[in-house]
Amino acid sequence: MLGLAVIGSERLIAQIEGDRGIIPVAASSDIAISGVQVETTGDTPEQARLNGWQEAQKLAWAKAGGPPMDLGVIESMVSAVVVEREQIGPRRYIATLGVVFDRARAGQYISGKGIAGQQSAPLLVIPVLRSGGVSQVFEVRGQWQAAWAAFNAGSSPIDYVRPSGAGGDSLLLTAGQPQRRSRAWWRNVLDQFGAADVIIPEARLERQWPGGPVRGTFTARYGPDNRFLESFTLTANEEAAVPAMLATAVQRIDAIYARALAAGALKPDATLNHGGQMDAGLAALVEAARRAEQGAASSADAAATPTPTASAAAPATLSTFTVQFASPDASAVDAALAAVRGAPGVQGASTTSLAMGGTSVMRVTYAGELSGLADALRARGWRVTMGPNALSIRR
Repeated sequence: MLGLAVIGSERLIAQIEGDRGIIPVAASSDIAISGVQVETTGDTPEQARLNGWQEAQKLAWAKAGGPPMDLGVIESMVSAVVVEREQIGPRRYIATLGVVFDRARAGQYISGKGIAGQQSAPLLVIPVLRSGGVSQVFEVRGQWQAAWAAFNAGSSPIDYVRPSGAGGDSLLLTAGQPQRRSRAWWRNVLDQFGAADVIIPEARLERQWPGGPVRGTFTARYGPDNRFLESFTLTANEEAAVPAMLATAVQRIDAIYARALAAGALKPDATLNHGGQMDAGLAALVEAARRAEQGAASSADAAATPTPTASAAAPATLSTFTVQFASPDASAVDAALAAVRGAPGVQGASTTSLAMGGTSVMRVTYAGELSGLADALRARGWRVTMGPNALSIRR
């Protein structure tokens, strides 16, 4: 028996260790244009690359719908250039780039690119990849998870909660999890990540032959019942083009969820919010047992005047707030999370952006108003600064 216990422990450790876990990029409301292809020349490799970046900025500006402008004006609104793929020769530069425009400066020129007024509740993302007869989520570093981690969701009306996949995430969030229907189980999972509901973007990859075309079928699902929204197919001509295909698929699925939100189809499942009550089936069994006990009570007890019971107090409204905190190292992150989770009224807290050596961000679900959360944290020794729907805390 001891030997079996040791083997079981080793298998469990093997399932949560290893090369897995991809930290999602920090959400930004800046305007990101990806997939810009350039091919330029120059007297030196550096000059060819500079020409390529300048060309990419002009192409991205046109792709974003911006009006004709001088290159210098466009460059003044660029906050970052992302290298997706590049080849540098002695006098030639071939690349696929992404260009990020600062919204504060470029937003006035680009119509229709603002953030939608309607914002969803926090939705847990479980990216399921099916390829070669195997289904996976976070068991290994997969291409589908990487595509979701690289997606800049700042301009999306969907509030995505994207786990990194490290540690116990690979045990809790598996490809079989979307098939569960127990609301009690789902509430436990969602509470771990501070989410109100779940969405399940699926990718099924079919390779025609090694190194040949790859056909992807992508499906947008949502809710604890794994409901179908829409599906579409894309094709990559070669294996090297698969990451670009997956990045395009993420953007299209984001658009599907945005349309569903606008149509009112992406509301959190009401059965997931019971204020800590039990599932309906278990509640029915408990109620039947209670009635049976009442029927077996003595006639004297049955004739006694029942004592009126006070009506249950209405549960406090759950709200989601953003909390910024200093994170010089991993222990500081753990300490901040533990302190916030232990504050009275806090229902859940999870990091949404990690910046070791800088300022990290967590999402906190709290039963009450922002001022109440600030007071609760001050009582635990934190210095708190309040902002619009957000707090900044420090020791």
